[in-house]
Amino acid sequence: MAGIREAILTGEFVPNQRLIEADLSERFAASRAGVRAALVELANEGLIERVQNRGARVRAVSLAEAVEISEVRMVIEGLCAAKAAECAGPSGIADLQAIGDAMRTAVSSGDVMGYSRLNERLHARVREISGQTTASGVLERLRAQNVRHQFRLAMHPGRPQVSLPQHLDIIEAIAAHDPAAAEEAARAHLRSVIDTLRDTVP
Repeated sequence: MAGIREAILTGEFVPNQRLIEADLSERFAASRAGVRAALVELANEGLIERVQNRGARVRAVSLAEAVEISEVRMVIEGLCAAKAAECAGPSGIADLQAIGDAMRTAVSSGDVMGYSRLNERLHARVREISGQTTASGVLERLRAQNVRHQFRLAMHPGRPQVSLPQHLDIIEAIAAHDPAAAEEAARAHLRSVIDTLRDTVP
């Protein structure tokens, strides 16, 4: 059920919050059976956990697990960037460069949330251009599980200034049709994400 998933991803439902079927059914005007099926699906995605005799709750992802997720992302994002460099046509390259220009503007104007949205858009567009549908599906699931740590990362002081040149390196390598450089740029960016994640938790 899209409504429950969205509430978790936007932080409305917080880690370890209990999800009561009757309340969800009333809030989203859905049948109990529909809510139950949605909770099973969300558990399969790793967004919630079902506790015996206690119902369901939003799953809390530890820093160690967030780092592991980012390490897996590093490999798959590298693959997608390399494939995008092989496959990118003029319109795809123009899209990436336009996003890069918008990211520069967001950083110079101090628009942290705008930059965060553009960041997400850039990664999504690289995945689209790569044509790697299986990899894209895996990355979407990983991103959803890591959403709270990603928000903390986006708010980390000075993070946009650090990640902007990394993103521009990815765009430049894809535009140059250089798969090896694109893969390395994507991996370097995720290594930086991992280092910053570790710095965001005392």
